[in-house]
Amino acid sequence: MNRLFYQPNQAGMSKVEAAERTLREINPDVIFEIYNYNITTMDNFQHFMDRISHGGITDGKPVDLVLSCVDNFEARMTINTACNELGQSWIESGVSENAVSGHIQFIVPGDTSCFACAPPLVVATHTDEKTLKREGVCAASLPTTMAIVAGFLIQNTLKYLLKFGNVTYYLGYNALKDFFPMMAMKPNPECDDCNCRKQQEEFKKREALKPKPVVVEEVDTAPLHDENPFEIEIVSETTEEELKQAEGEKPQLTEGVTVAYTKPAKSATNVGLGKQRVIYDQVVTAVSKAIP
Repeated sequence: MNRLFYQPNQAGMSKVEAAERTLREINPDVIFEIYNYNITTMDNFQHFMDRISHGGITDGKPVDLVLSCVDNFEARMTINTACNELGQSWIESGVSENAVSGHIQFIVPGDTSCFACAPPLVVATHTDEKTLKREGVCAASLPTTMAIVAGFLIQNTLKYLLKFGNVTYYLGYNALKDFFPMMAMKPNPECDDCNCRKQQEEFKKREALKPKPVVVEEVDTAPLHDENPFEIEIVSETTEEELKQAEGEKPQLTEGVTVAYTKPAKSATNVGLGKQRVIYDQVVTAVSKAIP
């Protein structure tokens, strides 16, 4: 992603210093910490771990998320090792050497596949990646591809931090065919990283403690007996004439839409029926009380 930050007047500056100066000009309210060192060395790795554990907005608290924009597998594996040991979620990103492909990968230790669970061939075979590059030849680079991948990275970051939408676990990009593969990979139980395996066990324990969803059994409404040898039937006491009077007027609806309830139409006939029913109920009550 570095081509997006640098300007001609920054020649001779380190990458982190030049990037910090450009970003500070864009937004001076952001607090920056810059460290110009190789995180793959032992001393620098410990300092890198410390900043992840205690470099949050609140003093002494861990950071919310780690974004990886490094350009080699060794640095990626170092970030992966640190995040697995600390249980820190992070998003890995990268652009291929053909300059027209890239990807982002959201990694949650224990829950998703880490960078060592399904490593690239150069990592799996323990091959020195320097032997894959021709001497004196720089890999191709297109700022447009980097800008697109960087946009995916930041969009996913905003969704994670601000809690909206769905965070994509893996999103690839192939500019030649405008192809965007998506997938979610579970961790490898036999991962080479011991901390990854440890995080998997911790994740299983946390999942086991969560309350299980209540399963509501469906009531079988099918008839108990399909046969009816006694020919028993349930007959409604309401006449068709009464049903027509109670239906009222139905509005004109679009095809496929039905009315759950229609208010009965008010008419002299319906009012009379109502009075008769009340009188009838009173008579029945009076007769019931008179019978010993």
